[in-house]
Amino acid sequence: MKTLVVVLTTSLLLSACALTREDQGALVGAAAGGILGNQVGGGQGKVLATGVGMVIGAFAGASVGRGLDEVDRMKMNQTYQNSMENTRIGEQSSWKNPDSGNSGSVQPVRTYQNNDGRYCREYQQTITVGGETEKAYGTACRQDDGSWQIIGS
Repeated sequence: MKTLVVVLTTSLLLSACALTREDQGALVGAAAGGILGNQVGGGQGKVLATGVGMVIGAFAGASVGRGLDEVDRMKMNQTYQNSMENTRIGEQSSWKNPDSGNSGSVQPVRTYQNNDGRYCREYQQTITVGGETEKAYGTACRQDDGSWQIIGS
C-alpha cells in the first residue's frame, strides 16, 4: 500500500494544489487506501474494507506529505519532469535537498505509445523522508503542453 501512496502523493504534490502538504498526503492516501481496500474486500465486506483502507491510507499519506517541504517538491518535480523527457531507460536521475535531508530518484524502465498516440513511460522511484525510503512504480504520459503526468501506479 505504501508504494501506491508514494506514487499518488507524488502525483498530487506535483499538481501544485493549495492544500497543506499533510492535507494533500492524507487525501491521496485516503483515495489509494480506499481503492486497495475495495479490491481486497468482497460482498458486504467490500464497504468495510474500503473504509478501513481509506483511514489507513490517510494516515500513511499524511505522514509522507508532512515530510516534504516546498524545496523538496520543487526538486522532485524538476527531476521527475527531466527524467521522463530526457533520461534513457535504466538510467537513474536523483534529487536531494541538503536542508531537509530528503531525497529521491526516478528511473524510466519502459517507453511506449498508448492507444491515444501519447508517449508514456513506466518508471521506478524512491523517496527518502526522515531516513525512511519508500519505493514505487508508476506510469506517466506526455501531455499536449510537453509536461509529464502520472496516470497510474
